[in-house]
Amino acid sequence: MSKNKINGKKVQRNYFLIALLLGLIMVSILGRAVVTSIGEREKWIEMGERYTPFSDTIPAIRGKILSSDGQLLAASETYYQLYIDYWAEGMNENVLKANSRQLSVELNRLFPERSAIQYETNILDGLKLKQKEAAKINKNEKITTKSRCYPLSIRPVSGAEFDSIQKLPFFNQGRNKSGLYGRALTKRIKPFKLLASRTIGDIGNGMDTIGGKYGLEKAYDSELSGKPGISIKRWVEGRFKEVPDVEPVQGKDIVATIDIGFQEIVEDALMDKLKELNAESGTAVVMDVQTGEIKAIANLRQSKDGSWNEYLNYALSDMSEPGSTFKVASMMVALEDGIVHPKDPLNVGNGKFLFAGSLLLDHNANRGGYGLISAEKAIWFSSNVGVAKIILSGYEKNPGKFVEGLYRIGFNKDFNIEPLEHPDQERARIRSPKDNPKRWYKTTLPWMSFGYETQIPPIYTLTFFNAIANNGIMVKPMFVKEIRSSKKIEEKKTEIINKRICSDNTLKAIHAMLDSVVNHPGGTGKAAHSDLVRIAGKTGTAQLSQGAVGYKEGGTTYQVSFCGYFPANEPKYSCIVVIRRPLAAGASGGAMCGPVFKRIAETISARDNTVKPITLSEERLSAEAPKVKNGPIDQSKYVLDKLNIRSSNILRDEASTQEDSGRALLASSSVPNVVGMGAKDAVYALENTGLQVNLQGRGEVYSQSINAGEAILRGQTITIQLR
Repeated sequence: MSKNKINGKKVQRNYFLIALLLGLIMVSILGRAVVTSIGEREKWIEMGERYTPFSDTIPAIRGKILSSDGQLLAASETYYQLYIDYWAEGMNENVLKANSRQLSVELNRLFPERSAIQYETNILDGLKLKQKEAAKINKNEKITTKSRCYPLSIRPVSGAEFDSIQKLPFFNQGRNKSGLYGRALTKRIKPFKLLASRTIGDIGNGMDTIGGKYGLEKAYDSELSGKPGISIKRWVEGRFKEVPDVEPVQGKDIVATIDIGFQEIVEDALMDKLKELNAESGTAVVMDVQTGEIKAIANLRQSKDGSWNEYLNYALSDMSEPGSTFKVASMMVALEDGIVHPKDPLNVGNGKFLFAGSLLLDHNANRGGYGLISAEKAIWFSSNVGVAKIILSGYEKNPGKFVEGLYRIGFNKDFNIEPLEHPDQERARIRSPKDNPKRWYKTTLPWMSFGYETQIPPIYTLTFFNAIANNGIMVKPMFVKEIRSSKKIEEKKTEIINKRICSDNTLKAIHAMLDSVVNHPGGTGKAAHSDLVRIAGKTGTAQLSQGAVGYKEGGTTYQVSFCGYFPANEPKYSCIVVIRRPLAAGASGGAMCGPVFKRIAETISARDNTVKPITLSEERLSAEAPKVKNGPIDQSKYVLDKLNIRSSNILRDEASTQEDSGRALLASSSVPNVVGMGAKDAVYALENTGLQVNLQGRGEVYSQSINAGEAILRGQTITIQLR
């Protein structure tokens, strides 16, 4: 047999050995697969989850809210909730135990709200938990979770505080050895705390990701929140590292119309008066006449513990009856329809008017009423009877026409104000006989004329008065000036609600009435009169309905208000002040809200260079000599001249005393001389001759626009200057 001849038996043996080896390898692989898939299934699933990359969202930074003067009203602050991963690959348990005491002492030094013993107990408890989990694993027992997220018992910390903690013993070894890590969270902060807090708003649980709950935070949530990004997380060097895939888009910044300086003025003035009156709550809003920008808005309510907070945005959501401020709207409709003219005589009698079984009362009914007055004085003196009679005379047979007049002004319009509170409660509710004829009673029209049977949020009343100040142009209230992003600035423009609320003649008459409410000695708003800035406006005092009980007398059932604008001759700002349920006696919109309005107007005028306060003359800054009441005038003048004393208080003409001069004037049929008199006596003397009086200034009369001795034209207006 040749040497090259293949040995069949040898080949067969080798083939068998190779097949056996491959079979053994296959069996080994199958065995390993069975062990892996069944016996070590949970282990490999966990490892797969641990090392497999996965995506996660990157929260966007929420935009800031700024005041109109650039100050921060709301912003997001990053803070960290701290945890310890006791399963960190590099952690040495013995080193942790050895450093736990010193570490706890340092934590107590940084965060003294807990003792060093409490911190050490917290750290070692986490280690004990990990050891229990490890023991269960060694016994092949199942555990639901591992102590990878054991909370360190420290409040959420700032970035700077987190840096300090990472420098402490043991924690300074890095995350893989110490297990310390922080979860970045954000919370919303408001640096000015209470100031306009309800209008600025808040976000859910203080977390940016939840979104706005109310205020500007809610109204502009889509702009403020931005867009989240996407990150890919990979296991690297014992921990997950984030690799951004889609970058987040930061939220836009909102520039509010609120001026912090104005806001402080308004809140301080309102707060002081609420405390003085021990009232339940109060609202005050300042609006720019031309633009409609809300420069300040305060909504204060007393808590049970006596503190003051902003619970609701009452300016937008308080659906209450406005009271006498609504008389201005009623008068405007009547003037526009030619029902009445300002100088028309109006008999309000003793201040009591029985109509359809209901008794209407004026505030001075217990003092005999106003008797015969002019129509315009129904506004000056806030006569319920007067306004009701005017409206009944023109609309009793057609009340729908009166309601149409109110709609013509704009009270039925939806202002579409930013949904800062409750969108369904931000629209005035003006009743109409067409809506529900069965519920339109004979008494509805007269009561409606002086501010009942309607529900009007303060912001609507303010917008109406602002239109009066703005030459009849009604503009929408604005709370935001700009929306800013990295790419552009979107400016908010003034929106016109009604181009003309009434004719020029009606507007001129309303201006004069609102001026007299404050600046006429008998006006109900005289408490708002200022020597520094001329104010015009209207008072309001309304009883609040007690539900089924109806209207019940008592201090706690009233809401008082004052709404107007300043300076009256060149209006720059409008303002409304509302106080609810004052406990002090004698509820009065003029006496209670008027001083608040005056303080706001004077302080803003002094602060705002665009408003020029009334300039006091040099004579007003120096004291005059006492009034010379009795004695011959020529001798009095001689004595004062010799003493070099100036006095404007010496009465002229033949009368030697103010009292005698007044009697002589009343007996005359010509224009009396009232120079030297006080305002009260001068007005009394002039009005009793049939003249209409327009006062300017305060103090003693030093000039009159119609010379003494001229023939009297009944209904003519005379202007007297006082100082």
